Amino acid sequence: MTHAVSDVARDEPAAQVAPIEPTLFRQLLGCFPTGVAVITTRDAGGRPVGLTCNSFSSVSLEPPLVLFSLRKASSLLGTFRAAEGFAINILSQRQDALSGRFASSKIADKFEGVAWRAGPLGMPVIDDCLASFECSVHACHEAGDHHVFIGEVKHMGGGGADHALVFYKGAYMMLAESLRTLVVQGRLGSADLDEAYRTLYGTLLRLASERATDAELDAIEKAVDDIERHQGSDTLAQRIESASRFFCAIADAGHNEALTLMAQTMTTILRERMTHVILVLPRPDLFPLRREVVQCLRRRDAGGAVAALDELITKLRKDAPVQAAAA
Repeated sequence: MTHAVSDVARDEPAAQVAPIEPTLFRQLLGCFPTGVAVITTRDAGGRPVGLTCNSFSSVSLEPPLVLFSLRKASSLLGTFRAAEGFAINILSQRQDALSGRFASSKIADKFEGVAWRAGPLGMPVIDDCLASFECSVHACHEAGDHHVFIGEVKHMGGGGADHALVFYKGAYMMLAESLRTLVVQGRLGSADLDEAYRTLYGTLLRLASERATDAELDAIEKAVDDIERHQGSDTLAQRIESASRFFCAIADAGHNEALTLMAQTMTTILRERMTHVILVLPRPDLFPLRREVVQCLRRRDAGGAVAALDELITKLRKDAPVQAAAA
């Protein structure tokens, strides 16, 4: 009898599994705090190069192996694949400027003005980091839209006793916690926040009107669909997630890594305000404005998209009910 039941179960069609939505996937991964490192190596001409990374992880103690992953779209992928080694430089809280510098696509020479030295393997080791690991390349594996580099640690060193720079929910943890405190205490003015949203997302919409792919525009429209489908029984968390996804999708469509980081910080503020300050209620009167944003982007009408978002922010702030007390 048991065998017959197993056969029946095996013949049943597999349950439909919803596809993984990239923006939500990124947001949920952000729930796991990660350290921030600068990965360095030398190019074919011997010049030091590097990039910011939060995918560093240990692999093995014997032998001592570590790894990091690098996007296939990275301009340094070829350099790292050709290199014989690399160095992992773990940043402290005081080195947040280095994180931004090595993450910027606008700075040609990332090492200009940066204090560093050559390690025993010749890899660039940045001064005053919490820890550094100089590695020879042990293996490199292709994995989805990344390559995973595994290094065997040959030399290592420790720095001061400062706290590590930690990335959490789209912002540095120290910044995210500071922002949460300011929001809950009501010390971030609505006028300043509105100006920040208009400036940042206005720029991102202009970029998106030029750079967005059809798939990215579809993601923005899907976020709008989700907002409009909410029912009265939906939880606050579901409403906040949908609103956040709308702005995250716009940031992704702008294709500017520095502005995307800023947008992630603004999303942190948005979530805190919707949780503690502004009551999140159904607003059908705003549906046409979000639709207008999407339609203008599909027409590559940057001015129209910016105007629609500006009106959305104005109406949202003008009519938004405020919670009597923040917890």
